[in-house]
Amino acid sequence: MVTGPRPLGVVVDLDDTLYPQADYLASAAAAVGVAAGIAGLDGAAVHAALRAELAAGSDAGGTIDRALLAVGVPRAALPGLVPPLVTAFTGHTPPQLAPYPGVADALRALAAAAPLACLTDGTPAIQAAKLAATGLGELLPVVVVTDALGGRAVRKPHPAGLLAVAAGLGLPPGRLLVIGDRPGKDVAVAAAVGARAVRVRQGEYAGAPDDPPAWAVVDTFPEAAALALDLLGTRRLTPSGEMSRVGLQSGA
Repeated sequence: MVTGPRPLGVVVDLDDTLYPQADYLASAAAAVGVAAGIAGLDGAAVHAALRAELAAGSDAGGTIDRALLAVGVPRAALPGLVPPLVTAFTGHTPPQLAPYPGVADALRALAAAAPLACLTDGTPAIQAAKLAATGLGELLPVVVVTDALGGRAVRKPHPAGLLAVAAGLGLPPGRLLVIGDRPGKDVAVAAAVGARAVRVRQGEYAGAPDDPPAWAVVDTFPEAAALALDLLGTRRLTPSGEMSRVGLQSGA
């Protein structure tokens, strides 16, 4: 049962919500392997070690340092080797990142129904390269990268990013609906401003507990978009991908 006023806008996460972040990480790790080879290291070994570190947790810092240590690089040599490898990672531009099935159509439907924005954590240049590689940029008129507002300290669930989105859309923060894959970030940031969230259970954090709990939990982004469209009281996606008319009572 939905309570409270219906949302007026929709905010979507990027990584593991619109596309599989593992694809980007694999591509960036390969770029680091090439750079490691140029630096005189065993590029293939560094590539493999970095992929293992990223698989253990992509949010953790120092992954390149640990990958080099894992392949036998002395700790004393890290200061001279790590910076160019970090540059290879952060400067990597993936040629293409395929969105999850149905994402583009779902975004088009959302954009036709309500103001739409993307809120994502990370280095601004990296997040911009990811979004460009997905080909979804033109469907997201407002994009806020939290790190551009104050670095890692204001990453979700800090409310600064979502407040900036609300200001950009000209909407009250509490009247937004957030769609994302991480309870501790996407659901939590929505809760921080009194907004609803729909969790998409996919990607690296698919098995994370629903803490804090979302308004709804689904398995795919198109399912989340269908719920959002239903909640907005406009149209929603049917299982066949077509649109059907739905309506909600005022204030539902």
